[in-house]
Amino acid sequence: MNPKNKPGGLIKFVIDGQKVEAGPGWSILETARHHHIHIPTLCFHPAVTPWGSCRLCVVETRYGKRSQVVASCLTRPVPELEVMTNSERVQNVRRWVLEMLLAECPASREVKDLAAQYGVTSTRFAIKDPNEECLKCGRCVAVCHEVVGVNALTFGSRGVTKQLETPHRVPNNACVGCGCCVSVCPTGALQARLDTVRGDLARRTGHGFAH
Repeated sequence: MNPKNKPGGLIKFVIDGQKVEAGPGWSILETARHHHIHIPTLCFHPAVTPWGSCRLCVVETRYGKRSQVVASCLTRPVPELEVMTNSERVQNVRRWVLEMLLAECPASREVKDLAAQYGVTSTRFAIKDPNEECLKCGRCVAVCHEVVGVNALTFGSRGVTKQLETPHRVPNNACVGCGCCVSVCPTGALQARLDTVRGDLARRTGHGFAH
């Protein structure tokens, strides 16, 4: 067995021409961050399991003759892999993603600023709600479940009709009012929604609720 492939060992590969090493289980994104190489993200947060919602973290990988564009937060490197974080293919995908986000959450200053960095100032996609800030990245849902340990938030429907909701679409008294969802929200959209999520503070007592 090649020593570089030993379970638990460091994986050596290349990002943007720079030789790097990934620790056990690290993704390409985590490795890039460790080596201070910038890859833009919106949905990624180190406290929760990545799920590649926003796709802004795409990179181009090359292994032998094979080249593809992948989400860096979900992809683990292999020895001798070559990664390009800002190739023309990558920039095209990011511009397309940012156009979709400008339509999805046109009121988000964070999305507008990031889009402007890639020269995207308008979108060809239909805007349903010009006041929407939520990009449905899932950070709030994940931190509520994985970190806080309750399920006060969820997504209703799927695809283009997906909406951030509480279970059964009623204020959820399981919400402990900790504010973790607000703190991890990349656009600040949760702040305005918090009162519709957390229900009656006076009722939050007993098993499974805040005291």
